[in-house]
Amino acid sequence: MEPTTVGIAGIVLLFALMIFRTPVAFAMLLSGFFGMWALEGMRTAGALILTESYAAVASETLIVVPMFVLLGNIASVAGFSRGLYDAAFAWVGHYRGGLASASVLGCAAFSAVSGSSVATAVTIGKVALPEMKRLGYADGLATGSVAAGGTLGFLIPPSTGFVLYAILTEQSIGRLFMAGVLPGLMLTVLFIVTVWLVALRNPSLAPAGPNVALGQRFRSLGQAGPLLAVMILTIGGIYVGAFTPVEASGIGAALVIGLALAAGKLSRAGFRIAVMDTLKTSAMLYTIVIGANVLNPFFAVTQIPALLGQGLEGLGLGAYGTLFVIIGAYVVMGMFMDGLSMLVISIPIVFPVITQLGFDPIWFGVVAVIVIEMGMITPPVGLNVFVVRGVAQDVPLTTVFRGVMPFLFAMIVGLILIILVPQIALLIPNTMFG
Repeated sequence: MEPTTVGIAGIVLLFALMIFRTPVAFAMLLSGFFGMWALEGMRTAGALILTESYAAVASETLIVVPMFVLLGNIASVAGFSRGLYDAAFAWVGHYRGGLASASVLGCAAFSAVSGSSVATAVTIGKVALPEMKRLGYADGLATGSVAAGGTLGFLIPPSTGFVLYAILTEQSIGRLFMAGVLPGLMLTVLFIVTVWLVALRNPSLAPAGPNVALGQRFRSLGQAGPLLAVMILTIGGIYVGAFTPVEASGIGAALVIGLALAAGKLSRAGFRIAVMDTLKTSAMLYTIVIGANVLNPFFAVTQIPALLGQGLEGLGLGAYGTLFVIIGAYVVMGMFMDGLSMLVISIPIVFPVITQLGFDPIWFGVVAVIVIEMGMITPPVGLNVFVVRGVAQDVPLTTVFRGVMPFLFAMIVGLILIILVPQIALLIPNTMFG
């Protein structure tokens, strides 16, 4: 049988398994295994699974994920995340729409120690949504701001999306982390502007919160200070070359555990919850990496990525025309797939095309992550929307989706700005010391 025919059959099997709700990691693993079996025989297919499974779990690079996830989980169970939100609330809560803006700021700050969009949305949502409901915020704006703010966990370092992209493309995790800093801050500002515009148009949706005395504002910064210091130390240390991302993740996790113990905020039960949540998240990502590493060699043998790449180039749309076709495909995929699945399936196909067109691979990593972020709040899947709906169970799902639409437009604006001005993503990584 022709390799291309087997490749097409493998793609059909992959999407059929996902349609029937097979976890994407196992769908990739099964498609790659049976496809390689059909082309190269059982011995090669079996050896591929064994070697790639071992390579994934033995990879030093992937230690970044469980360490930063543990950092975020410890910060959450110890109540440090509440300090981040309280500090943001103290400074901007008295403005109209201030609580929604504080939610966005809290999400941005927690993203810098967590690396997970789901964890960010859940952690800040549990704190912010009851406060906004108490003060009479519209359900759509309240849930929409948290769902959109949560997506920042996929962009602001330490991002699991960047770790996976780095592994798939053999790029520097440190440079990718730094590339997410300015775009993450830019999207944070755009989200706050969106809240302000919504409140300006209809003030009843977002009443102002109570004014907080100046002294209390500075005290709130002191309460958030330890976690902010860990964030600055880890990300700043990577920037100046003091330590690698792997070392930064271990140092950050150890510091947060030490701070929680010193403050008497980490019980045995809380530590167990944090560790178990970390194991679940890490196991999912490791399984996805194994599945991708089995599927991608199969695709390489079938020449499917090369053929699709040639098809894109054959459209004759030029570099930016081809880029927008790829972005459009990501938007459509984002309506039906979660972000990590999109990344592992698409990058082996589109990355060679991107590099051939002359685009910077670090810059494209930021573009891809932002488009995947858009998928996190786009119907009908919208992972972050469902996560926030799980926290605010009395709010209809349609209300949450309507609430995130203004933030989706803000993300489109941010994406256009990064395409027009690539230095937004490249300025910091191009000035790194290490």
